[in-house]
Amino acid sequence: MRLRTDDDIYRARLVYLGPPGYTLPVHLPYAQYGLFILLVPLYMFIHWLFTLTVDLFPAWEIALAIVTTSFIFRHVDPDRPARVVIRTALTDWRRTREPAIEQRDPRLVGSRIRIREELA
Repeated sequence: MRLRTDDDIYRARLVYLGPPGYTLPVHLPYAQYGLFILLVPLYMFIHWLFTLTVDLFPAWEIALAIVTTSFIFRHVDPDRPARVVIRTALTDWRRTREPAIEQRDPRLVGSRIRIREELA
């Protein structure tokens, strides 16, 4: 007897194929387009903070958004959505450094433990 798995659910991705009659050469999920659209203005704002100018065609910002989106979605799967990957990256980025000086753990010594014969 063969059991049907639920792999069909995971294969059904929401993918934008392009305008009707014109299929795009790259098939990307809607979530990648959304993240890309959020990252481009973010990178433009960061660029503006440093230079106080806005480019007519933000080539570097678009390139950074493409690289960031592809890096994030390299770690996305049906069991781990993009928001979890982003949250994990931000959390790990802040708290993964080891202390610079090795610290010894406190010794646990039982010198003050008293054993009573009866409980009152």
